[in-house]
Amino acid sequence: MNVKTALILLVLALATIFALVCVLLTRGRAPSTCQDQPPEQEDTDDGQSLVFADLTPEEMVQVVQYLQGNLGVQLVDASRAKPSDNCIASVDLQVPAKAEVLRFLDGGGARPPREALAVLYFGNQPDPNITEYVVGPLPTPAYHRDVTVQKYRGKVPYHRRPVTGKEYMDINALIQRELRKAPRFLATCCESDGTDLAILTTAPRGFKSGDRATWFVLFHSMAGTGYYLLPVGLEVLVEHRDLRVSHWQLRQVFYNGRYFASMGVLEEAFVASLLEVVRIPKPQAEAVLGSMRPQRPPGSPGPLQYEPQGPRYSIRGNRVTFQGWSIAFGMNPNSGPRLFDIRYRGERIVYELSLQEALALYGSNCPGGMLTRYLDGSFGIGRFAYELVRGLDCPYTATYVDRHYLAESETPKTNQNSLCIFEHDAALPLRRHFSDSQSLYYGGLRKNTLVIRAISTLINYDYIWDFMFHGSGAVEVRVHATGYISSSFLHGQGTDYGNRVGPHTLGTMHLHHIHYKVDLDVDGQLNSLETQDMAYKIMKEPWSMQNTIERLYLRRERLEREDKAAFLLNTPMPRYLSFASPNPNKWGHPRSYRIQITSFAGEHLPASSPMERSISWGRYQLAVTRRKEEEPTSTSIYNQNDPWTPTVAFADFIDNETITNEDLVAWISVGFLHVPHAEDVPNTVTVGNGVGFFLRPYNYFDEDPSVDSPDSIYFSSEQDARACGANPLACLPPAAACAPHLPPFRYGGFLNL
Repeated sequence: MNVKTALILLVLALATIFALVCVLLTRGRAPSTCQDQPPEQEDTDDGQSLVFADLTPEEMVQVVQYLQGNLGVQLVDASRAKPSDNCIASVDLQVPAKAEVLRFLDGGGARPPREALAVLYFGNQPDPNITEYVVGPLPTPAYHRDVTVQKYRGKVPYHRRPVTGKEYMDINALIQRELRKAPRFLATCCESDGTDLAILTTAPRGFKSGDRATWFVLFHSMAGTGYYLLPVGLEVLVEHRDLRVSHWQLRQVFYNGRYFASMGVLEEAFVASLLEVVRIPKPQAEAVLGSMRPQRPPGSPGPLQYEPQGPRYSIRGNRVTFQGWSIAFGMNPNSGPRLFDIRYRGERIVYELSLQEALALYGSNCPGGMLTRYLDGSFGIGRFAYELVRGLDCPYTATYVDRHYLAESETPKTNQNSLCIFEHDAALPLRRHFSDSQSLYYGGLRKNTLVIRAISTLINYDYIWDFMFHGSGAVEVRVHATGYISSSFLHGQGTDYGNRVGPHTLGTMHLHHIHYKVDLDVDGQLNSLETQDMAYKIMKEPWSMQNTIERLYLRRERLEREDKAAFLLNTPMPRYLSFASPNPNKWGHPRSYRIQITSFAGEHLPASSPMERSISWGRYQLAVTRRKEEEPTSTSIYNQNDPWTPTVAFADFIDNETITNEDLVAWISVGFLHVPHAEDVPNTVTVGNGVGFFLRPYNYFDEDPSVDSPDSIYFSSEQDARACGANPLACLPPAAACAPHLPPFRYGGFLNL
């Protein structure tokens, strides 16, 4: 053997020894607890959920360019369009018909063409109107069709259009000109020349179809705080129906309980000492009512939620998957969050779950407050869902998603990081039991949920929209209200309408009513509505017949028509109400999902009100109807400015059709009455101001599906609970060392206003 051969053998031997040592050292060692692990569920969607995906900015641009080149009329950018101009008001996804989508998703059919819905205001026409076009196919449009009459059974009158930002700017300019007619009054009452006063719109805008006259409420404005708590007692009524801005006029003035024909008349009354003036000094930054600036220096950081081995959910495009759940998510710029094709363990539970409307209805002894019925969809629930603050609005390590919209502009806008997705540890067992008899053991499961969240700021209020998916197969929908209360100037018998919360501020009572559409497909499209509730039967006890007992029994009923399935607000409703499949589970019961509502709603507007039909969805805490493609939403953005002749009246959906073994939709209303009080300053807190509903499996499975959860815990008295192999909770101490590398805090929410 020569030297060269010996050296080669020696190197090989050393390499072998090194490899064996490595194997011995690592044998039995678990992989690093801090190493990110891929989610257990692989996404097999293959892009099918893109059929529900919101439009991309590029698609929006293509639609705008197509309309500009193919309608044969001049279009002015909506951001500067006068009422007498033609403009593109908005562009959004046209969701395909359900039958087409299901053929594609379930039947191997063709992908439906991708289309957009474009809303145009035609003010420069002999017959001004609102027209809606479906434009497609995307990404390269080649056709458009007018769907207005098909959707609304007639043309949409021009006066129903939502007020644009440009219209508000022109109104503000008019108000400023009028305020200059009362300089001495303003200097005395408010230490102002009017230019530093904030102006807040109200709605609706009149008392009959065709009206467009709005009360505007004036407040002191202070940089860095909400002006909503600082009314000065002055409100003005502006007539802005005419398409010629120069013909708009201020019709009436209200101050401290009195009405005047104009600011000039008000000034004359002041000069003649015929007016009682309440002097309200200009607020000072260090003592302004409603300031949110911290009053104490920061303390130590609070608890931090993080995933030791990375997120256990997976996001691909517009679909998120998590421990058996699969959800397609999106955002309608008007009505807000919308979810589609919600599946659990591969089975579709819900085809569509979407917010429809948010109503805020006020009371006051000032004209602006007593008139106000905000229908927030007409302002833009999705459009005004701004960037979320990392670590406060959502957990710091949540996944943040951008949303895009095109409204009142020919250029798409992006609300970056405006939707968040995260796994939430509720710090509560989903289920548990400690056995202290016969055998000794403990079993349980943490309540971890997947949360999809967005927050909309609609003038003064902030609505937190949550959609939560539980390991038990339940879906939870929840909304919290926070932000600033709206207020009126305190005068006369003001406390008949709320509580005093500042020197001259009345926190005005109001109600929040929220409406949702839930298109359940429980074990297929064909479902029936079944109710169950309790009753007592007095009977002789059967073993001796000498005594009576009140025996509790279950009362079951199948509701066969829509009229029977429309439950008026604040009236008794069966405690168990379920969408039932014709197919049984293992134990012979219909596979079902139960609707469970948590709400403290105020009273609905009286049926005698001329605008009640526009919010007739609010009559019902729950109404179940047959699903129809021509009834996609319970309201319309056009209802706000013409509630007396509503474009969509939900009450018409309920026409007593049969609902047995049909494709059904549940329309759910939740809400609460809010009487503002001192603790609503500076902001209303979310505690106690949350309402919503659950969709819970009811005999849908053969047992609780969470038994398959990898997070389950079980150990007995015969096991060493301190051992990681016997009890996963014992594995947590090493995982606690896996502190995440947090991204630097950034916020760009002020950049796109």
